[in-house]
Amino acid sequence: MSKRLPETTAYVRITHQSWQQGKIEGEVRANAYEWQFQWCFRQGQLIVQPSLGRALIKDPLERFLERSDYQLELGGDYSFTIRAEI
Repeated sequence: MSKRLPETTAYVRITHQSWQQGKIEGEVRANAYEWQFQWCFRQGQLIVQPSLGRALIKDPLERFLERSDYQLELGGDYSFTIRAEI
């Protein structure tokens, strides 16, 4: 019997989007954590606040944004799965 890997679903909401500035802003939450993020996609830079728990979400969020940035819409709600317990 194989042991299942832990999983956590992260929920993303897009609150600001500017293609001219090359920026998407939003919030992401997973379990009891909640963060604000700013994705400057032209520079490939992701800023996540607050710092509490940031290390848990930054890499998976960045992969999600890189994969999905052109499909994300202002006011949209999205989710992705993290292969870890948060």
